[in-house]
Amino acid sequence: MPQTPKQLLEHAKDLRREMTPAEARLWYHLRAKRFDGVKFIRQNPRAGAIVDFVARSRKLIIEVDGDTHAGDEAIAKDAERTARLERQGYHVIRFTNAEVMGNMEAVLAAISDALAARPLSPALSPQSREREK
Repeated sequence: MPQTPKQLLEHAKDLRREMTPAEARLWYHLRAKRFDGVKFIRQNPRAGAIVDFVARSRKLIIEVDGDTHAGDEAIAKDAERTARLERQGYHVIRFTNAEVMGNMEAVLAAISDALAARPLSPALSPQSREREK
């Protein structure tokens, strides 16, 4: 597995310290396996970029997009990045800051649906680990 450039790791650390209000609000619900018992990590380098939240066991990425993602250039860049992540087996779902701040219930329902559609990888499931003993 290729190493993540040090500069990208440092930027991810900075982003963890300076989360947007919408990211912080969603993180409250995702952290410490609070959401469906799934472990999420935040501001994590993936495919040469930093994703907002990732559940590695489910290969699910959650992005919270602010106003800077609204322009044509940003939309194209996000689409290219999403395609790159999907080629690595991830499923990416996106929410706007307004959705997170104004309708958390619907956001959490959409995340729950996405998790249900992406069961734990057989290689990572407790049953497969038990069989290997």
